[in-house]
Amino acid sequence: MHFELSEEQQMIRQAARDFAQNELKPGVIDRDEHQKFPAEQVKKLGELGFLGMMVDPKYNGGGMDSVSYALVMEELSKVDASASVVVSVNNSLVCYGLEKYGTEAQKEKYLKPLAAGTQIGAFCLSEPEAGSDATSQQTTAEDKGDYYLLNGTKNWITNGSTASTYLVIAQTHKELKHKGINAFIVEKGTPGFTIGPKENKLGIRGSDTHSLMFNDVKVPKENRIGEDGFGFKFAMKTLEGGRIGIAAQALGIAAGAYELALAYSKERKAFGKPIADHQAIAFKLADMATQIEAARLLVHKAAWLKDQGLSYTLEGSMAKLFASKVAMDVTVEAVQIHGGYGFVKEYHVERLMRDAKITQIYEGTSEIQRVVISRSVLG
Repeated sequence: MHFELSEEQQMIRQAARDFAQNELKPGVIDRDEHQKFPAEQVKKLGELGFLGMMVDPKYNGGGMDSVSYALVMEELSKVDASASVVVSVNNSLVCYGLEKYGTEAQKEKYLKPLAAGTQIGAFCLSEPEAGSDATSQQTTAEDKGDYYLLNGTKNWITNGSTASTYLVIAQTHKELKHKGINAFIVEKGTPGFTIGPKENKLGIRGSDTHSLMFNDVKVPKENRIGEDGFGFKFAMKTLEGGRIGIAAQALGIAAGAYELALAYSKERKAFGKPIADHQAIAFKLADMATQIEAARLLVHKAAWLKDQGLSYTLEGSMAKLFASKVAMDVTVEAVQIHGGYGFVKEYHVERLMRDAKITQIYEGTSEIQRVVISRSVLG
């Protein structure tokens, strides 16, 4: 593993950094306040190729590596995690799942517009009674011969109302438990498919999060992904890559808060000198910088292993577990360094602190990551 970024990776990082500062930062506070989905910014992200970064160019993707993807996620998340989660879901879950396991017909019809950024997708696994326990799917897909009949509810779905293509996990053979689960491609507007109200959330308030209801939704047989019973494995394999994206998001949230706190500490004066010159603040900054760099190394290692075609299950879980904790710890300290100013919206750090919490919850909670890690270290 090389610690130096290639020239191309540096250019990609700079492009993402420029976009975050020039396109995402203006209006980010207003979008958070009023729960506005960053539609215009997401459209531009698609035009820049950030919504299908790792997809093969023959399917309209960018053909980039996972490390480049992690770099982009970090830079976008420094400013607007609500926008970066769209990039994460579309790349790590939807595009990856379709390219890796979909048929050629599915790739032609669904992957190409998703990778080109003209459409966005949603990954539908969580349910009211099946969040981290993905084996307990209550949504059913009854085999009717040439189609499946889909019934059930999914919740906490990112891009819930703005997606065009939905990857839905459902139970077909209950007696087979997790081996009876399937994954389906469902198009927006399919009869019987309805979208619930937008969730009013603590953080990533610009993100489009909804519950989805399926009432006798007919899904063509050709829209099943993989063989009958492949759905659970599909979900688990896809979520492995998703953890890298969310770890990179957590890293970016932490790095963004740190950069704001560092700049503020050099400007704000107390007792006749910048607060950065006081050891109490300087030590906080030292700890924050160290935590962020450690998280970055874990994220990049997991991404590098994925690029090499090596197992990254353990490293991805470690990266997500650690980076999400760092995001919470660093954003809390950033608010503390800002003092009273940290508690008001115009200084951004309170929003980053609220956004940080979700990184410990979605793509498998921190407790689930500890299960994955402990199973590995215990053999």
